[in-house]
Amino acid sequence: MGQMKEYKCPNCGGAVEFDSASQKVKCPYCDTEFAIEVFNELSELEAQSIISSDEPVWDTSAGTEWGAAEEDKMKVYSCNACGGEIIADEKAAALKCPYCDNPVVFTGKLSGTLKPDMIIPFKLNKADAKKKLLEHLKGKPFLPPVFTDQNHIDEIKGVYVPFWLFDGHADGEVHYKAQKTRVWSDSKYDYHETNFFKLFRAGSMTFSNIPVDGSSTMPDDLMESIEPFHYKDAVDFETAYLAGYLADKYDVTAEDSIDRANHRIKRSLEENIRKTVTGYENIIVEDNRIQIQNGKAKYALLPVWILNTTWNGEKYLFAMNGQTGKFVGNLPVDNSLYWKNFGKTAAVASVALFIFINIISRFL
Repeated sequence: MGQMKEYKCPNCGGAVEFDSASQKVKCPYCDTEFAIEVFNELSELEAQSIISSDEPVWDTSAGTEWGAAEEDKMKVYSCNACGGEIIADEKAAALKCPYCDNPVVFTGKLSGTLKPDMIIPFKLNKADAKKKLLEHLKGKPFLPPVFTDQNHIDEIKGVYVPFWLFDGHADGEVHYKAQKTRVWSDSKYDYHETNFFKLFRAGSMTFSNIPVDGSSTMPDDLMESIEPFHYKDAVDFETAYLAGYLADKYDVTAEDSIDRANHRIKRSLEENIRKTVTGYENIIVEDNRIQIQNGKAKYALLPVWILNTTWNGEKYLFAMNGQTGKFVGNLPVDNSLYWKNFGKTAAVASVALFIFINIISRFL
């Protein structure tokens, strides 16, 4: 004889019982009651495996092979300090690394890398980048002088940063626990009623051009901070777009970028599904499943203006989106300038207080 199936409470997971008096399914642990039809529907949803939690399979056949004539026009420079590899046209003179400002050395012609599928050309020039940087530095009196030195600001460089762009379709389902609280009073008592709920939401989204930078030298959070890029301006790659600019040679492959792409896609879908859960309190994710389908990667070069500054042994990297002008970068405080300015302020305050006391004493 087969074993009888045990039915679980959709709310707390305890074993439920059929209550003959109310003709409902009742949980003796949380006292929740379900109509038979509602209980069957919730149990069916719980048992379904609509969406697989298996990791998606991405098509990472991005990029194409360089032609011999194109390779002859490109040089590769290597930084012995940070390990970055820079691609420049054959006319490029002596270079400094845009990431650490150390001299880079010519290591050979371009080889062993893929040609980008697409590129977003620079829309903002060096003058625009310097203007944005000065605006970023404005109104910061305790900034070390090296940051505002005009000769240093002139060293800002235009760099095409390698990115893997991921397209795909994501389906998701999320189970939540939540509650609603109602408070009221009468002439004798204050009442507090809390109802607990088990919620289910499902949705899908189509994603296009989810960017993951392909350079280990470029901080990921810095690149995410200057997003978004507008891909309507993207064009098929041509070496002519590199004239007068540098390009970072990717050292993180499309395959190695998949985890970050998955994370960004899943987080975005979960956030949009969460927006549909309204009118509840203490909402907690109990379980979620996301499946990504039809995933494909493309290889692109995106425009970034970069300035590297070293102060007190610490490196500070500033970046500006070469298409939109969005600028980011952390700034330090020069403590000596702070205390020097504080001393002047204190001295002025002391003189003002002394004059005030003398004026008061004349009237006493």
